[in-house]
Amino acid sequence: MLRKRCLTPGGAPLILLVCHLITALDVPLDLQQPPTLTHQSPKDYIVDPRENIVIQCEAKGKPTPNFSWTRNGTHFDIEKDARVTMKPNSGTLLIDITGGKVEAYEGVYQCTARNEHGTAISNNIVIRQSNIFLIIKFIYLEGSPLWSKERVDPILIQEGNSLILECRPPVGLPPPIIFWMDNYFQRLTQSERVSQGLNGDLYFSNVRTEDTRNDYICYARFNHTQTIQQKQPISVKVLSMDAINETIAAFLNDTEFYSDSPAGERRPTFMIPKGQTSNKLVLRGHMLKLECIAEGLPTPEIHWRKESGELPNKRTFHENFQKTLKIIDVTEADAGLYRCIAQNSLGSVHHIINVTVMASPYWITEPKNLVLAPKETGILICRANGSPDPSITWLMNGIPIENSPKDLSRKVEGDSIIFSDVQTGSSAVYQCNVSNEFGYLLANAFLNVLAEPPRILTPTNQMYQVIMNNRALLDCASFGSPIPKINWFKDDQTSILDGDPYVIHDNGTLEIHVAQKDNNGKYTCIAMNDLGKAENRVQLEVKDPTRIIKQPEYRVVQVAGKVIFECKVKHDPTFTPTIMWLKNNEELPDDERFIVGEDSLTIGEVTEIDEGTYTCIANTSLDKDSASAELTVVDRPDPSTDLELTDERERSIHLTWTPGFDHNSIIQKYIVEYEDGLHEPGVWHYLTEVPGTKTNAHLKLSPHVLYSFRVVSVNEVGRSQPSYPSRQYQTAPAAPDENPSKVEGAGNEPDNLVITWETLTGIQSNGPGLQYKVHWRQKDVDDDWTSVTVANVSKYIVSGTQTFVPYEIKVQALNDLGIAPEPSAVVGYSGEDLPMAAPGNVRVRVENSTLAEVQWEPVSPKSVRGHQKGYKIYYWKERSVFKRSRRHVEKKILTFSGDKTHGKLPGLEPFSLYKLNVRVFNGKGEGPPSPDEQFETPEGVPSAPAFLKILNPMLDSLTLEWGAPSHRNGLLTGYTLEYQPINNTHELGPLVKIIIPANETNWTLKNLNYSTRYKFYFHAQTSKGPGNIITEEAVTIMDEAMASRQVDIATQGWFIGLMCAIALLILVLLIFCFVKRNKGGKYPVKEKEDAHPDPEIQPMKDDDGTFGEYRSLESDTEDHKPLKGSRTPSNGTVKKEDSDDSLVDYGEGGDGQFNEDGSFIGQYSGKKEKETAEGNESSEAPSPVNAMNSFV
Repeated sequence: MLRKRCLTPGGAPLILLVCHLITALDVPLDLQQPPTLTHQSPKDYIVDPRENIVIQCEAKGKPTPNFSWTRNGTHFDIEKDARVTMKPNSGTLLIDITGGKVEAYEGVYQCTARNEHGTAISNNIVIRQSNIFLIIKFIYLEGSPLWSKERVDPILIQEGNSLILECRPPVGLPPPIIFWMDNYFQRLTQSERVSQGLNGDLYFSNVRTEDTRNDYICYARFNHTQTIQQKQPISVKVLSMDAINETIAAFLNDTEFYSDSPAGERRPTFMIPKGQTSNKLVLRGHMLKLECIAEGLPTPEIHWRKESGELPNKRTFHENFQKTLKIIDVTEADAGLYRCIAQNSLGSVHHIINVTVMASPYWITEPKNLVLAPKETGILICRANGSPDPSITWLMNGIPIENSPKDLSRKVEGDSIIFSDVQTGSSAVYQCNVSNEFGYLLANAFLNVLAEPPRILTPTNQMYQVIMNNRALLDCASFGSPIPKINWFKDDQTSILDGDPYVIHDNGTLEIHVAQKDNNGKYTCIAMNDLGKAENRVQLEVKDPTRIIKQPEYRVVQVAGKVIFECKVKHDPTFTPTIMWLKNNEELPDDERFIVGEDSLTIGEVTEIDEGTYTCIANTSLDKDSASAELTVVDRPDPSTDLELTDERERSIHLTWTPGFDHNSIIQKYIVEYEDGLHEPGVWHYLTEVPGTKTNAHLKLSPHVLYSFRVVSVNEVGRSQPSYPSRQYQTAPAAPDENPSKVEGAGNEPDNLVITWETLTGIQSNGPGLQYKVHWRQKDVDDDWTSVTVANVSKYIVSGTQTFVPYEIKVQALNDLGIAPEPSAVVGYSGEDLPMAAPGNVRVRVENSTLAEVQWEPVSPKSVRGHQKGYKIYYWKERSVFKRSRRHVEKKILTFSGDKTHGKLPGLEPFSLYKLNVRVFNGKGEGPPSPDEQFETPEGVPSAPAFLKILNPMLDSLTLEWGAPSHRNGLLTGYTLEYQPINNTHELGPLVKIIIPANETNWTLKNLNYSTRYKFYFHAQTSKGPGNIITEEAVTIMDEAMASRQVDIATQGWFIGLMCAIALLILVLLIFCFVKRNKGGKYPVKEKEDAHPDPEIQPMKDDDGTFGEYRSLESDTEDHKPLKGSRTPSNGTVKKEDSDDSLVDYGEGGDGQFNEDGSFIGQYSGKKEKETAEGNESSEAPSPVNAMNSFV
């Protein structure tokens, strides 16, 4: 409902200046009101005579309106026509035309709806039947064809001329759709040269011989009746000038011949429209279609432009190969001159179309229903435009207003009616009719004078939910007369909501621009006018938005792989969103490979059809969020096809191919392979490769090969299957291009020379009859070349040579067509023999107890009789110095490559007698040994004692027994015993040290504490220092009386409880210690060991000697067996990097580990000392009695 209310009363000019439009809802149907039309049929109503006629007219009002009709301006009495009925409570007419004549009901109909408050009228509704039925009826009665009867003669036309095939369909209402097809109902192909005009004719800019056919058929489709009719087929024969003379006579009598002169190239001319200018009228809002079709040879191109401006960008379309310019939703700005230009290589022609835009009336301000309270003022406005300018006529209750009763409160001023100081009886329906020569507009708007208190039309206690940061609109639809004033309140506040962030609209709606959490609450709207007030309460809840926080991402996956798209959603806790996945904006395929999880989509065994865009949509009742990602499926390329060989030459050929589908992974390269059908049929070899951007390759070929080629495509995924082989191509034979490679000469006996080479392959032979010519002669001697020709071999043996003499060697390839280029010579040697001389002046210098340096003088090169490989030192231990008896001899070898004249012997045993000799060796073997040299090693530190046992533990004493070191490495000067007590918390007591003579094998310790654990450290020593330590632990026994007393205590209940508590505490402490130790903490006993380290072994220093490659001639398992109970001190272990002499510098192949004195650790050192908790005795858990004693 629109009401124009004035702020102050007064005259009309003042009213127009101070009035404003107020929008309100329609009048509730329970209140008195004039009729309002709600539905009516269109102005132009084309009916189908096969169906009944329905003319609609619906209206509302109170009291309920009565309906009547006029036909052709006079009253239409429906009660007198049995075929016409009116729907109950409606004005809609139903006309039953079964068995009747449709044309009897054609005409102009108008509906009237009236009640006691006024009368509303409908548009003039023009009823017509479609013309096609008149034609069909005429055909049925007269027996004539649908198209006008005419003779369709065959058309004979010269190639290159233009041609128009006319359609001329019958006129229909609405007009039919035209299209051209052949006898098989296939649409004829159209192009820039051949196209259909807007009138339905088929235009040929120039004809060609392929246009010859006898079934050019024009069809007309009448959409309103869903019927299709066709014209008689047209036959067209296009002749070239050579064929015209032969056929013109046969067609002369019954054929129309177009153009008897040659049709050459020509500049364009227009076939339609004719002339240089034309005019076009179009109505505003309709579609404008301009057409230019030109003939010429070559076929012209069409271009469009507007002379007085630019073509409208978004409303302009070019159709029919640029021949039709279409502008939709035409406006007055589209009027003007349009130029179409036809152009080919010989020239151009243009045509100007003057477009005039006219307009049937259209609304600027359509009159709206007006509700006023008594004594109020208002206005009805009927404002329209058109071209030419329309005229405006006012009616009241269907009667021209000038013929209606006078009303002092009403004043008509052009397109407005002004009401002032209205009274209750002033209600009426006013009609505004706007018309010009192109049409009319009719609008009904009532004036309803009411006095009503406010009422709220919005449902009460409505809950509004809105997403945070969005706009919230709280409705308060109301009605009242006078129009109520709307105020809003929040919660218990008494102040009116007005101003930021609140806006109250004219219809009473409260708007919150950007809703926040603090806008939650209850709102009250109050509608007030002079007659009363009404209120309504609503509630607003502001919700958190739904957001996809982990979006699916672009994925590239191989065929048969698996892909996972993530979609994690954050939402308001009061909502439970639904997650939906789409593929290409459609539902996911019904396939078990698609697994939708809570926050993901998994696709297994991916195939190429799975490619596309996957969208995750999170929906709630208020909002939604979506995110998309592309899935690209890649695979190995398909094989290439269409291999073609061109540019065939003796030594090259050009290969081209068509790439296979790359499966979304760019082809990086192509590999060209070949098969040699003569030498290796069925075996494919690599030939070359080209970048993936090329699809051809220039291939270099070898003579005498039957080639087949294939191509392998490679992308990031892998290699394609090979293509099908190309056709075979055989090259002519030729002499070899190359000689054998890897030519060498080396005798395997003192009197021969073995010449070897790598034979040529079949493709390298270049022809049949491959042989090798072998040349040799002694180097640096003026001798001629000796040669021999061989075949199918890769070596030749020259006999009767001198020992180890250099020779020049050549191997040349040849076949039945010639020889290869001259090869270059290589140098080889005849066979070697054993060296004849031994190294002289062998000297030994002992550096320490485990290391000695050997020096010698080299042998003469001539005596070596071969390639000198180096020298070998043979050495062995005769016996220990303190033992006079001989032992089993194990000879060892150290090898020194090249021409070295010194080397070092590591890993010697201290205090021992050794012998050695030196020999030179070549590829044949070793020469004679030098005379044996003898030397002694000095004393060293001993190994750990063989064992340490604890015997006879007593209350205050223990007896220790031990075995002498297995390797004394000198004269023992005595033993050192150190011991200290350990309490129940594993803390160490003071350390006691005792020196024991070397000839003792046991020792008794006295004055010890009873029931106490002790740890013992024991080692031997020579004049060079202490040896490795062996450790052991033992416990003295406890006093019998104390044990008896403890047993008595142990039977008491309190003691049992105390012991349980202590045991639990100990367990907790043990767990704590275990965790600390695993994290790198030190064990208390270990700390004591670190505080009292074992004596260090003296380091070994080395000068510039070199160790050789070590090899033992005999195994000595006894010397390498570890000693039971022996221990390497934690601070005395010698690592490889601690020595000044690296094994890399000392010889070839040395991999042993040495102590600083040069001895082998693996040979002399025993097992590493066990941890205290792992010993035989120390592994025992402390007894409760011992634990108790520790507290006494």
